[in-house]
Amino acid sequence: MSQKMDQLLEEKQEIVWKDRKRYFGLPLSFTRYSIKGIRLYLSKGFINVEENELLLYRVMDIKSNRTLADRIFGVGTITLYTADKTDSELKIIRVKNPNKVRELISKMVEEERAKIRIRGKEIYGVGDEDMGDQDEGGLFN
Repeated sequence: MSQKMDQLLEEKQEIVWKDRKRYFGLPLSFTRYSIKGIRLYLSKGFINVEENELLLYRVMDIKSNRTLADRIFGVGTITLYTADKTDSELKIIRVKNPNKVRELISKMVEEERAKIRIRGKEIYGVGDEDMGDQDEGGLFN
């Protein structure tokens, strides 16, 4: 019952940020990005629509890139490196005010991690198989 309530609450949350992929600074694309609650949504396409969703706490690193043309038109690309299996690298391409968006995402990621008390190894997926060879005492060889 608690999970259903959480889902209902999440559905009623406001959109924190939204934008579209831009060409020459204009939103002339069917690629849409939005942040609602604790999730980033990506929707591509007009006839065949592909939708993707990413929980923000799964973001491990954020990088932004702005070419000369991007700076002229006031846009930039933000790359999110995630612990998500389907999209380990998610690009938010040519959005307006990329530095503000990057800061917003970074702040929301840190807040969500603190709220649900996630430790580093839970985010990065470190398991026994990733730890290398161990002897019976648990020490590394």
